[in-house]
Amino acid sequence: MRRFFDFIFSVGGLLVIWPVGLVLYVIGLFDTGSPFFIQERVGRYKKPFRLVKFRTMRKDTKSVASHLADPAAITPFGHFLRKTKLDELPQLINVARGDMSLVGPRPNLFNQEELLAERDKLGVYKHLPGITGLAQINDIDMSTPLKLAQTDAKMMSNLTISLYFRYIFATVLGKGRGDRVG
Repeated sequence: MRRFFDFIFSVGGLLVIWPVGLVLYVIGLFDTGSPFFIQERVGRYKKPFRLVKFRTMRKDTKSVASHLADPAAITPFGHFLRKTKLDELPQLINVARGDMSLVGPRPNLFNQEELLAERDKLGVYKHLPGITGLAQINDIDMSTPLKLAQTDAKMMSNLTISLYFRYIFATVLGKGRGDRVG
């Protein structure tokens, strides 16, 4: 049932927000010269997939987890995108393709070995990664791998359609600050 909602909401969302996305794309061209940020992430069953976001950091920024990134690498427009969570909008493409769900554990990088091991032990990779979830609305990010893996496992073992919608609405209404940088 979640996949049905994921598909309907992601395709519907892309159709509704494309004008906003176009404006953000054009501004991103002037900001960094490359509006999209595409990065290989860990997906379901630990299979790689290419995550799509709006770029919030300079193009030459090292590919590391957000909490390890240099805060000075974030552009002024990138600050706006992160604060409003608009940088996440292109992930609706990932959701529509079936690489991600709207709700699930945030996809990590393959070089985040501690998080990879903890999530693997707890069976988190049996599930599609998501744009938002319990950890995100409670400000738990990848800087605390064990706590994040435990929260993700708890969320996925208890996820109902009601909680699915609760996490989406909480995110849309601004709960949680997103990934911490620096």
